[in-house]
Amino acid sequence: MNHPHRYRVDVVWTGNRGSGTDGYRNYSRNHLIRVPGKPDLAGSSDPTFRGDATRHNPEDMLVAALSTCHMLSYLHMATVAGVVVVAYDDSAEGTMVTEGDGGRFTEVVLRPLVAIRADSDLDKALAAHEAAHHACFIANSVNFPVRCEPRIVVSSD
Repeated sequence: MNHPHRYRVDVVWTGNRGSGTDGYRNYSRNHLIRVPGKPDLAGSSDPTFRGDATRHNPEDMLVAALSTCHMLSYLHMATVAGVVVVAYDDSAEGTMVTEGDGGRFTEVVLRPLVAIRADSDLDKALAAHEAAHHACFIANSVNFPVRCEPRIVVSSD
């Protein structure tokens, strides 16, 4: 059964330096991302596109959304499979190419390092990544490959 979920986000441009967009170098790319009931995120564009490197940019947030969606899906799938995860770290990387006035992502690679409890099944821990990939809402919504190169280690704790 189809259950729609809606997500409200307000984006407010805060980069008017007094003359609006009267010139490419005359305005800041800074903005605020507001989600009701949550802290604001300070956003900008990538520094390559005249943005503020200290603020979140859309490209970083897309890669982060894919990484966190996979992680949350994985934790669920591992739990269902009886795998006890004790730590999870991902070093995700996205590749984007520019084309004319725009561009697109060509892929994102997730590299999760997962520690499982010694009494957990290693094969089930690996299989949970494949299940998580197919369950991830964000990965199912993009038009480029999202690859997962997981490493599983057995925790000594």
